[in-house]
Amino acid sequence: MAMLARDAHVARRNAIQLFLQTFLQPLLFVFIFGRVMVGSGYLPPAYKSLLLPGIIAISMVFTGIWAVAMPLIAEFQWTREIEDRLLAPIDITWIAIEKVIAGMLQALVAGLIVIPLAWLVLRPGVEISIGTPFTFILIIVLVATFSACGGLALGCSINQQHIGLMFGMVITPMIFFGCTYYPWSALDKFPILQKAVLINPLVYASEGLRAMLVPKFPHLSTIAVLLALLFFDVLLLVVGLRQFEKKAIS
Repeated sequence: MAMLARDAHVARRNAIQLFLQTFLQPLLFVFIFGRVMVGSGYLPPAYKSLLLPGIIAISMVFTGIWAVAMPLIAEFQWTREIEDRLLAPIDITWIAIEKVIAGMLQALVAGLIVIPLAWLVLRPGVEISIGTPFTFILIIVLVATFSACGGLALGCSINQQHIGLMFGMVITPMIFFGCTYYPWSALDKFPILQKAVLINPLVYASEGLRAMLVPKFPHLSTIAVLLALLFFDVLLLVVGLRQFEKKAIS
């Protein structure tokens, strides 16, 4: 709890930087695709509602990965600040779990803030509704957990000289093949690709939020989304904890 409070204090002090880092890119996508392209007649007005869940998913995933991976890379390789944390009178695993919880909270805040921001940019014409609030809450928590656990796994597996590679080879393909700007059913003309993208957890984040906010559009079944997100959460957490312990001991 003390380390979590410390991370919250750092986040508050860097609030402006975090805001620009988290929301600038998604809002630019919203403005270009939702306002410029739709307003010019190149895309149908209904695309605004289709786009919003994907933007929320991107914001949450990018925020959670960045909030966990980048500090870990710095603390293990630059500042060596992790050494102080490893001296805390708790098991090493709890230090990693605290990182995950801090990343989860930041991802949840990002997701909840981007909804009204994107709505302001896209209005009028956005039609969203939350039919089952409990399922919606469960999905955003699972998405936030996946992003933070993914950040833990990446942060403990990538060296500082490979940060650019992480964004070029992992984050960018994840976004463009994560069904963020289109529904999964849009890939039906590319059957091999449609099946291949199912290994991308962002697909289930986008499709799950689409099912909750704009159910009139095609989407994966909610049960499939929940099971897939739970699987990726557990898998990435196990991998991340193992990598963290290996890195800490070395």
